Amino acid sequence: MPVVDAQELVRAYGARTVLGGVSLTLDSGDRVGLVGANGSGKSTLARILAGLEDPDAGAVVARRDATIAYLPQEPRFDGTPTALEAALGGLGAWGEARRRHDEASAAIAAGEDLARWTAAQAEAAAAIERLGGWDLEHAARAMLSRVGIDDPSRRVETMSGGERRRVDLARFLVSRPDVGILDEPTNHLDVETIEWLEGHLASEQPGALFLITHDRYFLDRVVTRTAELSDGRLAIYEGGYAAYLEAKAEREAHESRRERNRQNLLRRELDWLRRSPSARTTKQKARIKRAEGVMGEAAPTLARGARLHVETTRSGRSVLDVEDLRVEVAGRTLVDGLTLSLVKGERVGIVGPNGCGKTTLLRTVLGERAPAGGTVTLGKNAHVTYFGQRREGLDEAATVLENVAGGRARITLGERTMDARGYLERFLFDHDQMTQPVSVLSGGEKARALLAKLLLTPTNLLVMDEPTNDLDVQTLAALEEMLVELEGTALVVTHDRWFLDRVATSILAFEEDGRVVRYAGGYSDYRAQRGTRDAADKPAPASRSEAPPAEEGRKPKGLTYGERLELEGLMDRIGEAEAKVSELEGQLADPTLYTERPDDAAGLASALDEARSAVDSLLARWEHLEEKKAAAE
Repeated sequence: MPVVDAQELVRAYGARTVLGGVSLTLDSGDRVGLVGANGSGKSTLARILAGLEDPDAGAVVARRDATIAYLPQEPRFDGTPTALEAALGGLGAWGEARRRHDEASAAIAAGEDLARWTAAQAEAAAAIERLGGWDLEHAARAMLSRVGIDDPSRRVETMSGGERRRVDLARFLVSRPDVGILDEPTNHLDVETIEWLEGHLASEQPGALFLITHDRYFLDRVVTRTAELSDGRLAIYEGGYAAYLEAKAEREAHESRRERNRQNLLRRELDWLRRSPSARTTKQKARIKRAEGVMGEAAPTLARGARLHVETTRSGRSVLDVEDLRVEVAGRTLVDGLTLSLVKGERVGIVGPNGCGKTTLLRTVLGERAPAGGTVTLGKNAHVTYFGQRREGLDEAATVLENVAGGRARITLGERTMDARGYLERFLFDHDQMTQPVSVLSGGEKARALLAKLLLTPTNLLVMDEPTNDLDVQTLAALEEMLVELEGTALVVTHDRWFLDRVATSILAFEEDGRVVRYAGGYSDYRAQRGTRDAADKPAPASRSEAPPAEEGRKPKGLTYGERLELEGLMDRIGEAEAKVSELEGQLADPTLYTERPDDAAGLASALDEARSAVDSLLARWEHLEEKKAAAE
């Protein structure tokens, strides 16, 4: 039986229609994920389903006894509650009963009208038992701790935006609604908490769930259906993100074939009409009518994708060297003894719990903070581009066009110039959005505007702090492709595991006591190596961070523990990458490809370029580590 049924929803903002007749039914136990471009109307649909916004047309009908809870991107709290009070606020009637019980208890303690207040206390206690019992407070405390709020007595008003969001998530989870609507639930969560939340939502949270998220692993592991909102229309696919990609590709291929057939028919019919045949016979009249019908059909609209590119400058072989680095904040050691060397072509992902010091490490590398110990040395000819978590570098009062082009009609991109508006179209801005002030943009649109501005400057070291926050999956895929093809080096803080698996050549992980350890490969490789290391119960290194045990007799600048692990597996990775190159070369050399599957040729050629680049990067990394190893022996 449906818990929520939405039919033919229409919503427009001025001349722009974001929902053009959207229908959706949520049954109990449904897990539906929603994807779509920034600004496509995802949050609007969520608010309408939650009853917080009215559609211009259409209706949402909820089961009479159904409870609906909404987790917005920006939390709001009434008054000045503590974290615990805010979390319990999600319990509605239980919270009100608890408030009455506390009020009666205080009055009894003050000696006021014992008969009246004792009766009120008993009534409230009975309501608490009926609504779930006294253990719900313990459940709220446990939930706050699980999402990273260790002090439930702190006032929410004193918290950062990320902490407030986690309190709101705890409030949502404690309420256990019949329908839960979550808008970007993984924002401001570290990877460990995201993985816990996946399991909790998939198996422990009751009711139906409707989730807006750009976290593709999260979608794959939680949802049973994936919905895409595009051009005001909603398309629903069975399964998680991977199944959605496959089904969407098949649908678009079918639509492309259908459109080619339609165009072929259209050319034949137009050719026939141009020859001016006698149109008197019934057969000829029918043919003319058919031609007019074909000409009147609308071509399928395929999703636009962002096109990101950054010009790189020449750099020396070594791009960044960090030696025995110690980072401290207010007497607390965040990084202790980190030694790290980056060469051209490496892309390092940085992971760790919230508050561990990831952003502080980046700012130390950039020279914005002085290290408490050790050294940071940028390579010769290093040109750094920094993409900050707070989207620094945008003038909120200026338009997108003014921010990116500075009032110029044409901009310089590498060695060529191009129209500024055409450049912004690559970042999925339409002409109306280009002239809007940045302050009215969504978080994802601001991120795209900052990328458009920063990528105009040639660089050889990209430093990015949470670039994936708020970006839609289309822009994420374009950013990933840009970084994979980058002829430079990247240092990226992100909690997006799909992104790390696609982009990272190694992972820098914050661990206990200020240790920061480097692991070869992407996020999945890091988890596998971390599990193997923990299972082996290796003794802790004698020196700080990744330094090898003293008894191995290595010189101070020898390979770190993580680098030794990386070097041991590099030849296998190089072999796999070379095999991939050979496989793709074989496919492109097959003459039947161009007769039977001509549409696949461009994609295979692009994949071959990417595979060759991967081999070059791996070989460069292997040479660097071997040289470093030889120099220390």
